[in-house]
Amino acid sequence: MIKKLVLASHNQGKIDELSQMLAPFGVEIVSARDLSLPDVEETGATFAENAALKAEALSKASGLPCLADDSGLCVDALGGRPGVYSARYAPDTPSRISKLLGELALVPSSNRKAHFACVLALKVPGEEVKLFEGKVEGKIISECRGNQGFGYDPIFVPNGFDKTFAEMSKQEKAAVSHRGRALEKFVKEVFEAA
Repeated sequence: MIKKLVLASHNQGKIDELSQMLAPFGVEIVSARDLSLPDVEETGATFAENAALKAEALSKASGLPCLADDSGLCVDALGGRPGVYSARYAPDTPSRISKLLGELALVPSSNRKAHFACVLALKVPGEEVKLFEGKVEGKIISECRGNQGFGYDPIFVPNGFDKTFAEMSKQEKAAVSHRGRALEKFVKEVFEAA
């Protein structure tokens, strides 16, 4: 049973979200930032490759089990972009959103299908990396709505809803989000199967 888990992230939004979701399992959560561990360069071509790179590097550096996340927004009309480059699409969140909306300016709302994808990679010292994937389909709207969440949340409306991730409570978002779905698979295998 995992008692202490390093989250391979310096992104406070991801750290908060994952910590909240893992709180019921009594595992002590520390972030890469808490341990002054370096960022790992994301050189993989897929979310799975990047998540595994981070989990392996930071588990090795800390000597602890490590959970790494790589996730992003994939927009159909943009050939799947920004995809694995979601966090590096522009220098900061407002400019990333502005760039994406600019690229979609001439795309009608009926063609703005998108999905958030997340891969969680768990590396326990002495074991192989395990991957857990989650995905949520939705669409991109033309202007920001809401002030919860982080990243592209203000412009993404998941299917079956009329509000953006940024308009949802943390609990509402966790129940349907890509990260929530990946974490559900992780919890089933790691905590419920134990």
